[in-house]
Amino acid sequence: MENVGWFTAIIVGGLAGWLAGKLMDMRFGIFMNIVIGIIGSVIANAIFRRFDIFVASDWVGYLITSFIGACILLFVAKLVRK
Repeated sequence: MENVGWFTAIIVGGLAGWLAGKLMDMRFGIFMNIVIGIIGSVIANAIFRRFDIFVASDWVGYLITSFIGACILLFVAKLVRK
């Protein structure tokens, strides 16, 4: 994830947040999609490192990591909302 620049992180994070929002049926604005995607990638990266799971370090790997982390983040948000 260190090889991904800020611009790419924002674009890919926004895409991952949007995809996770569609999958989890939670709609937010573009800014929140970006935030959820980037925070999600940090969460998923920490989880993956803990379990020694390696994901490719290019933008596709970042998208996968962001998407999984954003889904986890939205799942927790759904639990808290109930």
